[in-house]
Amino acid sequence: MDIVRADVLDRLESFYDAVPRDAARAEEYGPLVLFVRDGAGWPFYARPRPGADRPASAADVTAVRARQRELGLPEAFEWVHETNPELLAVARSAGLTVLEAPLLVLDPERLPDPVTLSDVPVRVLDPADPGFAADVALRRAVAAVGFAHGGTARGDAGPTERDAAVSRLDLAALEEEAARIADGRRISALAGTAEQGALASGMAMRVGEVAEIAGVATLPAARRRGLGAAVTATLAHELRAAGTDLVFLSAGSEDIARVYLRVGFRRVGTACIAEPAALIG
Repeated sequence: MDIVRADVLDRLESFYDAVPRDAARAEEYGPLVLFVRDGAGWPFYARPRPGADRPASAADVTAVRARQRELGLPEAFEWVHETNPELLAVARSAGLTVLEAPLLVLDPERLPDPVTLSDVPVRVLDPADPGFAADVALRRAVAAVGFAHGGTARGDAGPTERDAAVSRLDLAALEEEAARIADGRRISALAGTAEQGALASGMAMRVGEVAEIAGVATLPAARRRGLGAAVTATLAHELRAAGTDLVFLSAGSEDIARVYLRVGFRRVGTACIAEPAALIG
């Protein structure tokens, strides 16, 4: 492994470990750490502990899964294969199914202008906007519909399904979103038209000079119009303008990864996501 790539992977490990810590407590199980969210919100995962003196065993994985079940949490594990290559076989031997997702980092010199990627405008969410709460709800609804119909193929689900998926946000969740945007830890974006409303969405999580773009989704009826690429490019430009020098993401498949290659990303590894077999399609 070359020095530059090793440095990137080390920085990603620090990022993955840091992101949950301001919203969760960490419970250590040998070389694994389980992040347990404090309060409401999307549950976190377990992953290898940076600096652990040994690889995780099947017994370690089993112990974490028992604790996750005890707490009513998803039995989810995440790691980078190139950093913890032994965990793939261990997770599978413990009865988990592993999604091997392309892990990509941005080459800033290849980042295009978002307006060259789609004719649908993209805007960044602003907590000072009177419509901020509605925008956050729409971002989540677009993501829910988009990920429920995975892949890149066009489909029938569109604005009607999006509107049906909109749910009221509790005040704590809205305040958390606003606070994270205000202090630079999060950026959220929507792409849409006045006639059809929000058609694609995405977000980025930032820790220092490293950020992950995640949750990029397009309503199936609006696919093949460059919206996912435009949302990703918009987020990347915002991150770069904020001083972020390492921007990365993981793609759900090789087909989806090709969308990000158009936006200037290149593959550096594989992000592994392990769950009980019935939970991964």
